[in-house]
Amino acid sequence: MVELQLRVPESLVETVSDALIDQLSALSVSVEDADADTAAERALYGEPGLPAPGPGWQRSLVKALFDDARQATEAAALLLAQPEAGSVTLLAVAELPEQDWVRLTQSQFEPVAITPDFWVVPSWHEPPAAARRAIRLDPGLAFGTGTHPTTRMCLRWIAEHATQAHPPWSRVLDYGCGSGILAIGAGLFGARAIDAVDIDPAAVESARANALANGVAINAALPGAAQGVYALVLANILATPLKLLAPLLCAHLQPGGDLVLAGILERQADELKEAYAPWCRLEVAASDEGWILMTAQRAE
Repeated sequence: MVELQLRVPESLVETVSDALIDQLSALSVSVEDADADTAAERALYGEPGLPAPGPGWQRSLVKALFDDARQATEAAALLLAQPEAGSVTLLAVAELPEQDWVRLTQSQFEPVAITPDFWVVPSWHEPPAAARRAIRLDPGLAFGTGTHPTTRMCLRWIAEHATQAHPPWSRVLDYGCGSGILAIGAGLFGARAIDAVDIDPAAVESARANALANGVAINAALPGAAQGVYALVLANILATPLKLLAPLLCAHLQPGGDLVLAGILERQADELKEAYAPWCRLEVAASDEGWILMTAQRAE
């Protein structure tokens, strides 16, 4: 594997990146601040889940991976020959050392404690001795690995409230299920008739595979599979889609049922309260690293 490194002005970052991928056979392209770790370093801030405010930095470091040095050298020559490429600088064509990428990726994920006895455990780890319940998961297949604050708060809410649900939740809807982690968590705590839906077919397949690996029965499907009312409705998405989904999610909530929403920043709490006010009274139930968990019960 060979890495081509270019210093590119912000105005050309998208053009150069697109050319590397679409025309010059790069396997991948990444963009970094060429002034990182110096006094000229500049942060790019954006809302979670939304595009960055700009395509790059004033001086961007563009790195492209190729199968071999010939491809990388030819790509550099073709790029630098373009009339508009006068401000693009070739920094290096470097051979990368062989890496065990699977092992490297796995090393980034450790078991995550949701409560002292409820854990999310990557499939290559043994569950900790304290784990009376554990979700076994392969991170990276879809959103939802237990490492993000929103996922942890939802799972902790399930663990803390499952003992209060007698009998256990008779029907559960996980809307925007990603990896299926919330649906699986509900199932481990005794919930029945669990529908896990997502607009992404890859997420649906991931949820099915993860549920099977955990011995939990769920119906993972596209959103049209959500039918009727549920004792528990979970949605860990982002604030904007949650506001748009307010009528739909509340229509699926049975009288006395629990609504649990996440993917919301602290400053967005009032927006969500207003959006759901016609059906229920949302309250902040937990917060973690600037994110909040909001919950409500449908009036009986």
